Amino acid sequence: MENDFKNKKYQERPEFPKRAVITGGMPYGNKTLHFGHIGGVFVFADVYARFLRDRIGKDNVIFVSGTDCYGSPIAESYRKLCENEGFKGTIRDFVEKNHKSQKKTLDDYDISVDLFGASGLGRTAEIHNEVSSEVIKKLYENGHLSKITTSQFFDEKAGVFLNGRQVIGKCPVEGCSSEKAYADECDLGHQYMPENLIDPKSTLTGEKPIMKDVVNWYFNLTEYTQLLKEYVEKIKKQKNVRPLVVKTIDEFLKPPVIYIKTDFMEKYEQIKDSMPHHEIEDGTRKSSFTIVFDKLHDCDEACKILTQNGIRYRTGKTLVPFRLTGNIEWGVPAPVLEGEKDLTIWVWPESLWAPISFTEAYLEKCGKSREDWRKFWCSKDAQVYQFIGQDNIYFYGVAEMAMVIASQGKDNLKSDPDDGQLQMPVLMANNHILFLDKKASSSSAVKPPMADELLDYYTSEQLRMHYLGLGLGQRSVSFQPKPLNPEAKPDEADPVLKDGFLLSNVFNRIIRTCFYTVQKHYDSMMPLGKVTDPVLESAKKAVLDYERFMYRFEFHQATYVLDTYIRKASKYMVKNLADADKQENDELRRQTLIDVFHMIRTASVLLHPMAPKGTEMVLEYLQLDESFWSWDRIFDTMSEICGEETHKLKFLEPRVDFFKRHPSQFVQSGEQ
Repeated sequence: MENDFKNKKYQERPEFPKRAVITGGMPYGNKTLHFGHIGGVFVFADVYARFLRDRIGKDNVIFVSGTDCYGSPIAESYRKLCENEGFKGTIRDFVEKNHKSQKKTLDDYDISVDLFGASGLGRTAEIHNEVSSEVIKKLYENGHLSKITTSQFFDEKAGVFLNGRQVIGKCPVEGCSSEKAYADECDLGHQYMPENLIDPKSTLTGEKPIMKDVVNWYFNLTEYTQLLKEYVEKIKKQKNVRPLVVKTIDEFLKPPVIYIKTDFMEKYEQIKDSMPHHEIEDGTRKSSFTIVFDKLHDCDEACKILTQNGIRYRTGKTLVPFRLTGNIEWGVPAPVLEGEKDLTIWVWPESLWAPISFTEAYLEKCGKSREDWRKFWCSKDAQVYQFIGQDNIYFYGVAEMAMVIASQGKDNLKSDPDDGQLQMPVLMANNHILFLDKKASSSSAVKPPMADELLDYYTSEQLRMHYLGLGLGQRSVSFQPKPLNPEAKPDEADPVLKDGFLLSNVFNRIIRTCFYTVQKHYDSMMPLGKVTDPVLESAKKAVLDYERFMYRFEFHQATYVLDTYIRKASKYMVKNLADADKQENDELRRQTLIDVFHMIRTASVLLHPMAPKGTEMVLEYLQLDESFWSWDRIFDTMSEICGEETHKLKFLEPRVDFFKRHPSQFVQSGEQ
């Protein structure tokens, strides 16, 4: 054991910021939360927020999220609800109903968000409108915006411009299989110009829409290719940035390319001289060949020429101007710039800075200055951690990071930026959480269970432990709840319960056995004294391993550390207490309890972010204060924490569980 601590990984502990903001991806306000919102994002954000509160102090951590109230998906859902189900309320009523439902679900899963706001409701909306206007004006004043005339889909039969979700077709981006592509983005997050959408149809009439010119403001994202490449090289070296994030961002930093089927090679040869300058990429594919452009504008012109000549093609991933405004009525009002009136801000940009709005709203709610948001977002001893799903990396990792770079005044990446500049957030992106081996989406054929539905079968802590143990940081993983799996066999175990049984079976038994032994032999007075060296070293190793994995967002590894440690504690307790009883050896019994209570203390602190209800019940029965959770005392023994020669525990009644099973699980197993 001593040799372990000579290893470099134990000598160099990770450094955490003095202050931190945790953000959870914002769910749309057109629906309640399905299991993917909870199991793919919010549980992880909550665990990290709780961990940092213990690690650096709860006053130094702000955890914010909220309902994304605006955008065409919400407007379209509202329209259908009114037309098909006779909903009589306003769109604000519709969103508010879903917002309240989302907040209740988060509460039911013990998601400890400090403020769950709403971009279009109440005080958070007022602050968000102010912040949004400030951001747009600042980007404009610093020369980062362009006014661009583009074509927007127009339904001649309905006589209206179509918003993003009122047009559906096939994604034009090479390699994308999505057939749920909307006006300028598909359901997998790929961006393209509207005129490139394949086979567009209006969802209002089913007709093919025409294109009409509209004017909007765009962020000059294409100017940040090189700076984003520098950013990617920087985060490649960070141990707390997943390869998934690096790889996905890097995919969009390629030059503009067009893929053309080899069947059209002859036609291409006939018109290639009329196209802007380009090169044919070496190593062409069997089914298609690739042409590469220096500029996006040249690529767009080439697309028009190819279309005019009946040549089918697909575009590659590359940076395109990032649209900031639109003409959808339900949205954050855009400031009037150069006389362009009646524009609203597109939902994706304003959702990127919504966490800043929510931070300000939370500080105001606490009676503090809204300007204190800079201490959390701009100070070099602070850090923002954004928890998102894989499909949203483009927005948070490309568009947002470029705007952060733009906000720094001088368009470069500084290794040690001054206070007052926005810091680059750390992205924690999970791979997809599947449902019964298929991608789960509320808009897909495979309907995922709603988050609150799962609580009819499992406790929140059982689900939290299961999601954390899936290893979503490494790959996409399927969620397989036995009660909702029609192919599950009656005699097979429920995979969702495996991680939870560590707590409800093993850890419960350890805690209860120690309490009952103390009550029987020592009148509830917990034995205090020196913990044996091997137990101290084992606890130290668990703490340092856990800390390292949490820093890297390797949550499944952190749960494995706990699994190993708790099972080791169980074996130690069972053997030594049994020996003490056989030998009637009170000295062995006392020492065993001193050691095992140290193990309980260590495991409880490490489990606190993951299973808050059960661990806080442990604290209640230990009759200690909140300083128990502080990592300032993470290596202290119970004698050091209690600070007295004697300490009385709260009396534990028979068959009391600290970590509960769901009532339905007793019925299924035939227990009463």
